Amino acid sequence: MKEKPVIAINARFLIKGKLEGIGWYSFETIRRIVRDHPEYQFDLLFDREPDPEFVFEGCNKVVLAPQARHPFLWYIWFEFSLSRYLKKRKPVAFLSPDGYACLSTDVPQTIVMHDLAFEHFPEQVPGLVFKYYKKYMPQFAKKASQIATVSEYSKQDISKRYGIDPANITVTYNGSNEAYKPLADEERKALKQQISNGEPYFVYIGSMHPRKNVEGLMKAFEQFKQESGQKHKLYLIGRMAWQTGAIKVQLDKMQFRDDVIFCGHLEPQSLYQTLACSNGLVYVSWFEGFGIPILEALACDVPVICSNTSSMPEVGGEAALLVDPGNSTEIASAMNRLATDEALRADLIEKGRGQRERFSWEISAEKLWSAVARTLA
Repeated sequence: MKEKPVIAINARFLIKGKLEGIGWYSFETIRRIVRDHPEYQFDLLFDREPDPEFVFEGCNKVVLAPQARHPFLWYIWFEFSLSRYLKKRKPVAFLSPDGYACLSTDVPQTIVMHDLAFEHFPEQVPGLVFKYYKKYMPQFAKKASQIATVSEYSKQDISKRYGIDPANITVTYNGSNEAYKPLADEERKALKQQISNGEPYFVYIGSMHPRKNVEGLMKAFEQFKQESGQKHKLYLIGRMAWQTGAIKVQLDKMQFRDDVIFCGHLEPQSLYQTLACSNGLVYVSWFEGFGIPILEALACDVPVICSNTSSMPEVGGEAALLVDPGNSTEIASAMNRLATDEALRADLIEKGRGQRERFSWEISAEKLWSAVARTLA
């Protein structure tokens, strides 16, 4: 029996209980690609022993040391451990969903560069990490046979900044978790009673990091509370990242600090319920390659306020209230409109139902495979 050609996939972001943006993208696209293309043998490459749920049916598990969580170790993993594996295994292609390539191999590569946030906000990236990105990301872009990314904005950014032919960049977009659906009124009411004692609230989902503009969101929420007299709370869902001092300083200054609830990292079901019961998602990040929480809110019939910058207008479309992330008054006004204008809420929810149909993980996986197929051609 003839052996199947091998495609190697970088699966090091598949870590139990720690899936965030790139991890979810990797999980949702890889599992569909291996399901849909049994004509290939897929090797999943990890930097530690993976949870069994990430070793998809029919795939080979390959663990390469060391655990690559530091710039020096990234280099060792990709340029020594991975390079050695590729030379020995001789796959027909290598797919890397986290944007890193192996520079010391001739194996054709497809990489997914989600965004170039570090180029736009260098001061918000740890020093050694920034140096690594600045040196190697342009090299990865030029080394790859094909690049995938998650928005038209990021495609143009990568093309212009690194001189890459747009024809070699595929926009795959992201999808949302299939479990994210609108709640029936009675279920929503019961869950909201458990979550917030029935009180209305806005929600933010993402890490507490300067690029996410959580400090600006808190300022706007304070202004909204002072001017409107509404009972709404603000639920902040996500882990504390780095450079979070400004968030703590802002909280200490707030008159309505008790209405700001830091939820930390929530498990998927709890996260979904908290979002689906909210009165709106407020996502005023300075910059996003995509912004999955926007799509997740649309999937739940939850109105959205989001920034008018980078990729976010692509994702929200006419279903979102677009605001200047640097204008607290504008954000506060949008909150007040969502809190008081039922006709507006209904209109945004209806538009969201059409907008969300443009995105799914099935579409993302198909688009990503099309980039891999061009690498194989």
